[in-house]
Amino acid sequence: MNYSEDILKEAFEQQTIILDNDYEGKAVSTLIRRKSETSTNKAILYVHGFNDYFFQKELAYQFNDHNINFYAIDLRKYGRSYLLHQKFNDIRDLKSYYEEIVKALDIIHNEDNNEVILMGHSTGGLILTLFAKDYSGNNLFDGLILNSPFYDFNLPLHLKLLIPVASVLGKIIPSIKIKGGFTEEYGKSIHKNYYGEWDYNLKWKPNIAPKVNLGWIRAIHRGQMELRKPFYIQQPVLILHSAQSITDKNDKYQIQTTDTILNVIQINRIAHNIRANVQIESIAGGLHDLILSDKSVRNNVYSTIFSWWEKENF
Repeated sequence: MNYSEDILKEAFEQQTIILDNDYEGKAVSTLIRRKSETSTNKAILYVHGFNDYFFQKELAYQFNDHNINFYAIDLRKYGRSYLLHQKFNDIRDLKSYYEEIVKALDIIHNEDNNEVILMGHSTGGLILTLFAKDYSGNNLFDGLILNSPFYDFNLPLHLKLLIPVASVLGKIIPSIKIKGGFTEEYGKSIHKNYYGEWDYNLKWKPNIAPKVNLGWIRAIHRGQMELRKPFYIQQPVLILHSAQSITDKNDKYQIQTTDTILNVIQINRIAHNIRANVQIESIAGGLHDLILSDKSVRNNVYSTIFSWWEKENF
């Protein structure tokens, strides 16, 4: 397959991965890469979260500066991979994403990368945890980095009790849409048009996420339930999350220094179910997407990642 110049320019390239048709018809994903200027056989594959796509150029630069080839994937129905007949962000089974992950990893290995680490944020972290569990011991990847993985719904108890009901209904009437629970203040805190520093496509990553449907709720719930009991991953795992979740969504300081989306206590609790060489790090001042945090905070994130990388001798 041939690469073409990516929308990010600056030596970023992309190629389309053709997928099997799913319940909405044609589906594709998009593989983005930025190669290290120095020849290397090390690579990382990054998987974004919900209501998201790959735009974090600094993340790629950091890995390139450490002589690591950087790859990212826009999953089907997200960002570069969205097709007009599709519902943004939708999925009926998280393991459907294995198709594009495996195809991306095959491409990466065929480009002479012998050591490949997976990195996932939020829903991407949940997907990759499931993938790593199911592919544990496989030579497709050598380690796993998780940035605030979406291990549980962060909802009031009375709403959380409805998730199993919504999941059952999601099998019968999957297309029924319901409002998501994400605050728009998170988006405003990171986009440069408001009071953040990052520039990205607000059509692909809007401040208010599109309504989810019951089929999506079912997919997430079933994935999360697989992680409720201890499970084994042979490869080393690094899990990072903010030190604190937000307690007051009207507090601008908290919005800029805590996880406004997930409950970090829940992340930590599920992380301890992983039976592996696991390192869990709490990042003071971190946002939900830690690499979009204040510069001093994200520098701490990068330092933690590369110290772990060196320790594991990848």
